[in-house]
Amino acid sequence: MLCSDPRLFKTKQMHFQETELTQQVAATAKDFAEQYIRPHVMEWDEAQFFPEALFREMGKLGLMGVLVPAEYGGAGLGYFEYNAIIQEIAKVCGSIGLSVAAHNSLCTNHILSFGNEEQKQRWLPKLATAEWIGAWGLTEPNTGSDAGNMKTTAVKEGDHWVLNGTKSWITHGKTGEIAVVICRTGEPRTSGNSTAFVVERGTVGFSAGKKENKLGMRASETAEMIFDNCIIPDSNLLGAVGDGFRQAMKILDGGRISIAALSAGIAKGAYEAALQYALERHQFDQPIASFQGISFKLADMATEIMASDLLIWQACDLKNRGEKVTREGAMAKYYASEVAVKTATEAVQIFGGYGYTKDFPVEKYYRDAKLCTIGEGTSEIQKLVIAREVLH
Repeated sequence: MLCSDPRLFKTKQMHFQETELTQQVAATAKDFAEQYIRPHVMEWDEAQFFPEALFREMGKLGLMGVLVPAEYGGAGLGYFEYNAIIQEIAKVCGSIGLSVAAHNSLCTNHILSFGNEEQKQRWLPKLATAEWIGAWGLTEPNTGSDAGNMKTTAVKEGDHWVLNGTKSWITHGKTGEIAVVICRTGEPRTSGNSTAFVVERGTVGFSAGKKENKLGMRASETAEMIFDNCIIPDSNLLGAVGDGFRQAMKILDGGRISIAALSAGIAKGAYEAALQYALERHQFDQPIASFQGISFKLADMATEIMASDLLIWQACDLKNRGEKVTREGAMAKYYASEVAVKTATEAVQIFGGYGYTKDFPVEKYYRDAKLCTIGEGTSEIQKLVIAREVLH
């Protein structure tokens, strides 16, 4: 006897029809990526070069303030458009897609979601136009998934706060002009023990540490942020004292949609390259796509990419309607990221020896994809989140 668990299958009517606006936004992102990103992909990857000027140009098109309302200088778009933008960019370069996702979903969205009006007016226009590039600091050297045990502290002294500690694996940790930082303001492993703050570059005591030398996503800067008796005014506090962890989890719910979109874009880039190669490459006097061993790989890739898209669209729809997206965001991120790794792996296999060289694009998709199963919560953490939602 089959039994449906209502906790798992309780879904509302969803509308996934692509609008003309979404199509136009996707076309803009695609054209930009083809013209300004594709010619430099391998050059930036090899040199680990973070192209700041590129992001300033994207800011002019509204691609760095996608979800920010027009009143704060943003594009005022929704999550379907946001998903389309990240996917089109990630198809060309995962590194640039990652930086767009981190800037929009984490730093910018945290201020948009939890900042007061003065804070929004002060910082969002600069972030939405990419005059300033944003960073977001939660992870530490010894507290990755164990965020409740963070060592970076903020101590109130009069009308200001003193920050001490190190944040690691931070996208734009060196170049970003502004960072949202989660600091411990209470005892370790206690409820409500962390608080969110905004720290501007140039603040005394705020510096950049080591820039990571990464396997993939090499054109997206990842570095430490160091706070050594860093003094910031009380007006830089976001929301209430003790509310930092709750805010961070809320931001990650939405952020995981962007990493799912990043994953789907990488998967599509790898799939499209493999499909084209399979049609053009001849062995035994016929395209290798005519062999079942290859065609079945392509069939699996296409099916799993479509399933990823459906999960992402479901999460986007819920987010646009202001509903809870914890479960659906985790599902989309978990599944799409694993599909990206599998698709990129199979793409390399279809290319054979050529796929293992830097003369062809799939080796980079292969290297970039792995980060998607780690960043903004590992696949194991996503399963933990999903299990909690299903069981409660």
